[in-house]
Amino acid sequence: MNNKVHVKTGDTVVVLSGKDKGKKGQVMAVSPKEGKVIVEKVNMVSKHVKPKKMGEPGGIIKAEGAMYASKVQVVCPRCKKPTRVGHKVNEDGSKDRICKKCGETL
Repeated sequence: MNNKVHVKTGDTVVVLSGKDKGKKGQVMAVSPKEGKVIVEKVNMVSKHVKPKKMGEPGGIIKAEGAMYASKVQVVCPRCKKPTRVGHKVNEDGSKDRICKKCGETL
């Protein structure tokens, strides 16, 4: 399996499919091994939590669930549109991620 993911932590993304289609959010965590990402305030799931210490409440809490990285697309900061990520090699050999629509560095 390919362990490369097109999004990084901190990117603003839009959800392409599923119950949260069209929602925007920032990537909180990326798991390249599974090919999944966690986006804030998207794909909320209910977790049953036991109290850890004496006096600490347990119960049901809402938390962000992981979703496949293929379901999200990066939003360009300049043109504000969902875009594919391209790569440009600089003269010194370093790579930059660029927007495929407007050419802006991400």
